[in-house]
Amino acid sequence: MRNMIKRLRKEAGLRQEDMAKELGVSRQTIIAIENDKYNPTLELAMKIARLLGRRVEEIFFLEEGKDERNGTEKF
Repeated sequence: MRNMIKRLRKEAGLRQEDMAKELGVSRQTIIAIENDKYNPTLELAMKIARLLGRRVEEIFFLEEGKDERNGTEKF
C-alpha cells in the first residue's frame, strides 16, 4: 500500500513530530508510514485522514499492476 502522507503533511505545515503528537504515536511511526515501511491500522489511518482533512482513500491507495518480484497481479 502506498500513501501521500508526507506531501499532505507538508502542505498542512506539520512537522513529523507535530503529527506524531496529535496522533499519539512516535515520530518513528510517522517516518515508517511515510516511507511505506509500515501500514497503519484502520483506526490510525482514519485519525490521519481526519487530521489532514481528507478521506482515507485520498491518502492511502493500493498499487495496481504486476508485482515485479514474482509476476503476480497486485491489487
